[in-house]
Amino acid sequence: MAEGTAQLVNVDMEQTPATSSKPISPVIKKMKEGLVTLDSVNGNCTEEDMDCIQPYQGEGDEKIVHCPERNGRVRINSITSNHSYNSTGGDSVHSDEALIPDVGYNPNSSRSSRKHRSKESAPRSKGRSGRVRSEYEDLDEECFNSWPNDPVFTEVIRQSEAAIDAGVFPQRIYQGSSGSYFVKNLDGKIIGVFKPKDEEPYGRLNPKWTKYLHRMCCPCCFGRSCLIPNQGYMSEAGASLVDIKLGLNVVPNTKVVKLASETFNYLRIDVEKSKAKKIVNEHFPKVGRKFNRLGLPPKIGSFQLFVSGYKDADFHLRRFESEPLDKVTGKKFQHMFERLVVLDYIIRNTDRGNDNWLIQYTKAKLAQKESEDGSEAVYEVESPAEIAVAAIDNGLAFPIKHPDSWRAYPYHWAWLPYAKQPFSQETKDLILDKLADMNFVQDLCDDMFNLFKTDKGFDRHMFEKQMSVMRGQILNLTQALKDGKSPLQLVQMPNVFVERSRGHVGTTEKFRHFSNTFTQRFQKKAPFFSWC
Repeated sequence: MAEGTAQLVNVDMEQTPATSSKPISPVIKKMKEGLVTLDSVNGNCTEEDMDCIQPYQGEGDEKIVHCPERNGRVRINSITSNHSYNSTGGDSVHSDEALIPDVGYNPNSSRSSRKHRSKESAPRSKGRSGRVRSEYEDLDEECFNSWPNDPVFTEVIRQSEAAIDAGVFPQRIYQGSSGSYFVKNLDGKIIGVFKPKDEEPYGRLNPKWTKYLHRMCCPCCFGRSCLIPNQGYMSEAGASLVDIKLGLNVVPNTKVVKLASETFNYLRIDVEKSKAKKIVNEHFPKVGRKFNRLGLPPKIGSFQLFVSGYKDADFHLRRFESEPLDKVTGKKFQHMFERLVVLDYIIRNTDRGNDNWLIQYTKAKLAQKESEDGSEAVYEVESPAEIAVAAIDNGLAFPIKHPDSWRAYPYHWAWLPYAKQPFSQETKDLILDKLADMNFVQDLCDDMFNLFKTDKGFDRHMFEKQMSVMRGQILNLTQALKDGKSPLQLVQMPNVFVERSRGHVGTTEKFRHFSNTFTQRFQKKAPFFSWC
């Protein structure tokens, strides 16, 4: 160090072990009383005294952490302090080296450390909106069950997650061919219907043993060749998307979610692994913190909001035969019925019987009043009749072709008297302008693509086949609305495909792409049975 340089030093005594009786240097005693210049003590300090001198370059730069170690030293922050150590772990006596700390930096270290910390503390961390994460949640998909544009649906999912955490588990529905569950809130009220992907008729964890025997003993008669297996949950969400785009308001809000519950059908190994992890976490918390998930793995599937006060359409249709609706209520029901027809025809629902669409009907309330002369009673309408329609069970829709093998899978509503009436002007005003606009149809196909591509088994070519059927259905429906046809006449129109032309760029299959031109063709092959 250059001579004559007046550098201030901060003197800190190094604590010696209690067993040491070495006397303290008088120079050090003098330096402890205040700040002195280095020139005044440079000639009188020994090498051992110099080890106790810590240079600094400003009052705000040194940060001494008073955490006594085993050897009695004072720990010093290695980042903010100018204190340095030699290769043996002792204090360095070179003042020039002590001025600049040797700090290494790895740009990926902070990211990896945060990821490592999040995995270690996963079972105890908090999730969305400050809610304590369920042990059933997949922590890698924290933001999956979140829809900022639909806070009502998001709140329903939060309620179902909280109920599962509290031990209010979903209840299996024993009707139907797939594993579906009534999801409840904390009060035990049903708020939705969840249909896992792996518990569908083709799923490997389908809990219905009758369907298992059907699949194993009669595979040639099992399933529908026009549908893509294990995409029922996507079909449910897709039907809700079409309903929202067209403004039909007949499909309860449905989205793809992830849930886990002890009442779902799991493999035995998953159940045993979950139990083992819980035991390890209880007895060895440090080891348990390293698990990514303690509970059962979440299942992906469709979640449809539950509608209360509805009954099967077959129940009310039989009732309407003996108790016809009044003129106003009958007209409203006709409009709702036409919306159901529009939905089923566009998505080509292959499973629309009178037992899987619902009707809510409330009779008008009449109030009795006396006439002016008091001779007879007069009845006035206190509250008008209410009627609504809900289209559920849309999992067998969006086929890759029209049925052409054994069964035709017709629309059962086509035999109802309401299907013989031409489409009303209200229905035309609602959807005709939209369906006649090719840009709207393309936007609908794009939204369907963004939804369907989230499935792990998504195939672009199979998706284009599904969209070619849907475009053909839209083309027929548009023409039927323009010509003033009825729903019955609509289903009698020839099946048509509107396919996107495929072009080639290069010479290999890898560079094949779909163009923006479309071709129209009709289906010639008909199913063997046309009535079922």
